[in-house]
Amino acid sequence: MYSSFQLAKKYVQYYATASNSRGHGVHSPFVFDFIIHVLNDKKSYDCYEKIEDLRRELLNNKSEIEVEDFGAGSSVIKNKTRAIDKIASSSLKPKKYAQLLYRIVKYYQPETMLELGTSFGITASYLASGNEHAKLYTLEGAESIANIAKEQFTKSALKNVELITGSFDKTLPLLFSSVKQIDLAFVDGNHRKIPTLEYFAQILNKSKSSSIIIFDDIHWSAEMEDTWATIQQHPSVTLSMDLFFIGLVFLDPDFKVKQQFKIRF
Repeated sequence: MYSSFQLAKKYVQYYATASNSRGHGVHSPFVFDFIIHVLNDKKSYDCYEKIEDLRRELLNNKSEIEVEDFGAGSSVIKNKTRAIDKIASSSLKPKKYAQLLYRIVKYYQPETMLELGTSFGITASYLASGNEHAKLYTLEGAESIANIAKEQFTKSALKNVELITGSFDKTLPLLFSSVKQIDLAFVDGNHRKIPTLEYFAQILNKSKSSSIIIFDDIHWSAEMEDTWATIQQHPSVTLSMDLFFIGLVFLDPDFKVKQQFKIRF
């Protein structure tokens, strides 16, 4: 992965070349609408504070758990015995991006959602809260982490989340054998190229023209940047948005020309 200095340097480069976050100079009506109604929605929704209270509890929890890591591994914590607060501080998506995911769900109202990488359930809580009539399947490799996520869902009284524990290589094919389609997917479970592209291919097989696929940490490493570039060039991807820490792809064939955007956020 990139060092903090390398990542900061890349962020400066991204910011200098990205489109204005107010939508000025963006010629795509769809992207302009996204910027105005989703990206720049400054409302404080009821669920925000409730979920952030759960995050604060996790960040103050000094208890230790045994963790089996199925992905690229933590860049901060290397041993299997880890403190909950340390895991939370390094793995939970910052509220700026977690709340953006909520707004994406709230605006586009996907009915069936998938999250690869539950962690402690903060992002899942935001996704599920965006459309309480939707179903969210969230997959987590480590059982000890999944157990804590279940506690968060109970505290949030979320009824539309199904948490599946185990290696994605086993759980994802089983899930897809019973799910007809995926309207929105958030991929945050592995930071390696080959597994990420394999997940992408499987999700595409269950997607429709209006599906949204979101990838986390697209600039986390040179390998992830290469992965993101490969995804952008896929024939099914007609529009992509690079928000630096996350990337969004859209499959709508009505976008006649492949479009790629960098947008400040």
